[in-house]
Amino acid sequence: MNQHQNYILIGPFTQILPMGELPETGPIADEKLEVLEDGGVIVCEGKIKLVGKYSVLLKVAQEENYKLEKISEPMVLLPGLIDAHTHICFAGSRANDYAMRVAGKTYLEIARSGGGILDSVRKTREASEIELVELLKKRCDRHLAEGVTTCEVKSGYGLTVDDELKMLHVINLVNKHHALDLVPTCLAAHMRPPEFTDSRVYLQCLLDELLPQVKEQGLADRIDIFIEDTAFNEENSLEYLLAVKEKGFEITVHADQFSTGGSRIAAEVGAVSADHLEASGEEEFALLRNAGVVATVLPGASLGLGMHYAPARKMLDNGLCLAIATDWNPGSAPMGDLLVQAALIGAAEKLTIAETLAAITTRAARALNLSDRGCIVKGQKADMIAFPTDNYKEILYFQGKLKPTKVWKRGEQV
Repeated sequence: MNQHQNYILIGPFTQILPMGELPETGPIADEKLEVLEDGGVIVCEGKIKLVGKYSVLLKVAQEENYKLEKISEPMVLLPGLIDAHTHICFAGSRANDYAMRVAGKTYLEIARSGGGILDSVRKTREASEIELVELLKKRCDRHLAEGVTTCEVKSGYGLTVDDELKMLHVINLVNKHHALDLVPTCLAAHMRPPEFTDSRVYLQCLLDELLPQVKEQGLADRIDIFIEDTAFNEENSLEYLLAVKEKGFEITVHADQFSTGGSRIAAEVGAVSADHLEASGEEEFALLRNAGVVATVLPGASLGLGMHYAPARKMLDNGLCLAIATDWNPGSAPMGDLLVQAALIGAAEKLTIAETLAAITTRAARALNLSDRGCIVKGQKADMIAFPTDNYKEILYFQGKLKPTKVWKRGEQV
């Protein structure tokens, strides 16, 4: 048996953006972006073995009898995109909420009329595991086709022990059978469910009854909480997250969407990321920077709610690691197109091409604490996407309408 029969040379690509030698925090000038012309990638057993000039790699491949996967048109190769914050395990639609919101109704008015998060909770509770699996698979299919190769997925539309476990089982089941890598996060602390009148009692119920099962069954390593006036206050959130940390979970936080305070808690508990941050200012940036917390901004929520973007430019200038994610959910962010959203916030916030692309690849990997993906370098997962263009700048120039036409997951075209 040829020892090299599993090695594959893919190329030539007009340009490859490895994204490997970029600073982890702060601004990135476009001059820092390495662009490899006429490049190729050798992959084996799902990992990248070599990246370089195609002509050089071709000689190696021919001598060693590697398989060849020929690219016959001009294409630009990027790492697979990483969506570090989604809620794509849900049932139902909130189109009625959207119509009321754009007609001028407030959040409370929509909630009182039967809309809001609890509407999604009702529909997700009513859905069977099989129904949720099918719905999640369809959203994963779309994400993968649009170049997303790793996607975080939160629970949080169950809000009972059994329904949260149901959601996490669904996310794990789809992860086992879908090419897209899913990263499950337990967001049982999305809001206080109607069955409870006291937030602290509900959070204690999660600590006592839900999280031991999540840990025992290996359903999630990450815990999230929504810190906001309409969800959980700072005091209760801090108490909960410190207990969560004691149990050995990683932490991420919905922070500073409408008011500040959440980022302080994220910094205090050593969260991996703080997500939203539309209300954050320089004081919050300093707290997050000093604690090494990734700032994940969610332009989809700004678009869905008709509000300003998170101050991404200021975050970078204040030395933060910036990730961009979709927040794909049935209420505030139903679009779920990562490339479109990254292009739009990049234009609005004056982010360089390098900063925007890093925020959906290598820096997004940091937001999920994943060191094995996000760039095209030796030893990384061979998750790659190719766009039909000869100029990488066109990917954001077309504001997300230029989609990848080839997607590789662990070195196999999907």
